[in-house]
Amino acid sequence: MPIAKDHLERILREKLQAEHVSVVDTSDGCGQSFEVIIVSKLFERKPTLQRHRLVNDAAKEEISQIHAFSQKTYTPEQWAAMQTPSV
Repeated sequence: MPIAKDHLERILREKLQAEHVSVVDTSDGCGQSFEVIIVSKLFERKPTLQRHRLVNDAAKEEISQIHAFSQKTYTPEQWAAMQTPSV
């Protein structure tokens, strides 16, 4: 069963207390493949593997119903640094 992009975004935002969530359906609207970017304070002082486990636990039911799920996780500080143009 396909997952709605808006549903996945809402789940991630709520369960991870995310400041920013970007969800892109890479399956041409089929709801079977997603790329996500999540910015949350919950990721502070956690290595990538622990961050990804938090995301996987938060969206366990949704991820089990799709074909592909790619995630990038950032702290608010990391995200802010990425948004500032380099000189």
